[in-house]
Amino acid sequence: MAEHSMDLVIFGIVVALRIVVPLFIPKFPLPAMILAMIIDAADQTIFQSFTNLDLTNYQSYDKALDVYYLAIAYLSTMRNWQHQVAFDTSRFLWYYRLVGVALFEIFHVRALLLIFPNTFEYFFDFYQGVRTRWNPLRMSKRVVIGAAAFIWIVIKLPQEYWIHVAQLDTTDLVKEDLFGVPVDTGFGEIIRDNPLFFVALVCFLAALVIGLRYLIQQKLPPKDWNLTFRDHPSDVSVEALNQQVRSMRGKVFTSELLEKTVLLTLIMTIFVRIVPGTPSSPWEQMVMIALLLILNILVSEAVVRVMGWSDQAVAGSFVGTMAVNTVIVALARQLLPGDRSFHWTAALFFVFMISVMLTFYDRYRPIYLARFGDDRLEKRIADQLGVSR
Repeated sequence: MAEHSMDLVIFGIVVALRIVVPLFIPKFPLPAMILAMIIDAADQTIFQSFTNLDLTNYQSYDKALDVYYLAIAYLSTMRNWQHQVAFDTSRFLWYYRLVGVALFEIFHVRALLLIFPNTFEYFFDFYQGVRTRWNPLRMSKRVVIGAAAFIWIVIKLPQEYWIHVAQLDTTDLVKEDLFGVPVDTGFGEIIRDNPLFFVALVCFLAALVIGLRYLIQQKLPPKDWNLTFRDHPSDVSVEALNQQVRSMRGKVFTSELLEKTVLLTLIMTIFVRIVPGTPSSPWEQMVMIALLLILNILVSEAVVRVMGWSDQAVAGSFVGTMAVNTVIVALARQLLPGDRSFHWTAALFFVFMISVMLTFYDRYRPIYLARFGDDRLEKRIADQLGVSR
């Protein structure tokens, strides 16, 4: 009994980290994103090594949590990114991958994940890495597009093939082919039996760090500021944001509403198909998505237009969408025919993530519009071209 309780504690800590850490991506983009990626890569290894839990359903939660932290990363670009070309590139990469994931969940063809690689994740890291010491506006359009192309072709295509098409496990490959031990052998035992290899590995990593430091200090352009990992929309004032929100109150059909609709439709399509306990038949899933989509948009738009850009609006948007989504899920359970298996934990998990993402969108959309919208866009592009020359 005590062992089972400890298993649940470990499971709860890991899942809590996967939920909470992405919430820091908007303010601390690079460290929070890298930490989220590390936890994502290590979670199942931790469960297998330190617990005896049945992880059959966790695969579904794992996919949903991947979409969750990547969605928050994309939404944070609305808040932080001042480079129009970089933002547009990241938006394309994000939606391109999201479409691929949705198609994969519908058709279950693994090659789709190779055709629609997750280039957005590393491109986000690239931009935020530049942002730690340099002003990203110094990057020309060629540098931005070139970085995205390099990540896509050289890094992500081989990685996506390795993981999703060849379905090779790096850990198993290292244990079996490199060290010649069974896959269930612990790394502690491997290190103990191969001390010279790991000494050499540590020396290589140290040399790599020294080389990168030399490259940064001697070969790259002079820094624009001291090393910083915090990001903020310093170019947009609160007055400009409130003015932007006020200008939105008289508009109904906007490009931002279209994007929100596309974003929620794709994410809900993915979540409804992977989260356990959601409706199983296609038409039930379509009804669920339509209800969630329409009511979520109505609530979030009403809160933003009435309360403006404030901390109270953020809290109101989150509480309102959480309440609406919970009611929709509860009604769907009662009204929709078919499979009555239902998991409230999974439902609340689904509701929470949708509500968080929608709240972030409503919070950061006015920043994006105040920075790039209307006549500001033309001026911004001209400024960037001036900087890039």
